[in-house]
Amino acid sequence: MRDAYNSAEPVVLDRREGPYGEVALRRHGELLQIIANGCFLMDTSDGRSERLLVDAAGAALGEQHAAAPGERAAPSLLIGGLGVGFSLAHAAADPRWGRIAVVEREEAIIDWHLGEPGPLAAVSGPALRDPRTEILHTDLVAYLHTSEERYDALCLDIDNGPDWTVTEDNESLYSPAGLAACQARLTPGGVLAVWSAQPSADFEQALRNAGFRGVRTEEMPVARGVPDVVHLGNRAA
Repeated sequence: MRDAYNSAEPVVLDRREGPYGEVALRRHGELLQIIANGCFLMDTSDGRSERLLVDAAGAALGEQHAAAPGERAAPSLLIGGLGVGFSLAHAAADPRWGRIAVVEREEAIIDWHLGEPGPLAAVSGPALRDPRTEILHTDLVAYLHTSEERYDALCLDIDNGPDWTVTEDNESLYSPAGLAACQARLTPGGVLAVWSAQPSADFEQALRNAGFRGVRTEEMPVARGVPDVVHLGNRAA
């Protein structure tokens, strides 16, 4: 298998300073990488764990959304973090979902998808043209606390996990107040799915303490190191 990191040095395609610090898009061989404040966030190498994030949320909705088409509205989905677009692309390729809203606070990342041409449009282009899709340019933590919208599933992927946040402001998302805000944005029985670069027993307990039901963790093995995981919990029906 050919190594996708086949260039000697990564090349910065764009770098911007914003209200949350620096964000950069790099090309390293065949891959595109997003770097925030010097911290590697994600790249276009795989996408399996991002697809697991969406699939696990869909499966966790259970029988309440197993009705025949036309008997009830298709479940709505909020994706926290546009990233390289894997989660959005996978959700839009699945007809089970109804409305798909994506919250992204970094204007640069939105531009890398929507610009002419957007370097990341190869991943997200069809999904962004899907009439179910809506991009919300706002901070996820603020949106969860102030919005009155409710969703059947929240898929959150804005950090490397609850124990490794991109900015200090994001830490509040995993606090009791942040998890209460997540509950408020969910319909009864709705599911919260949180991506992480490593398992977190403390976060599992925080979900239970916040009143989520059926808390569990699904793993995605990686080539080296600990597996990527998705933490899951349902709001009480």
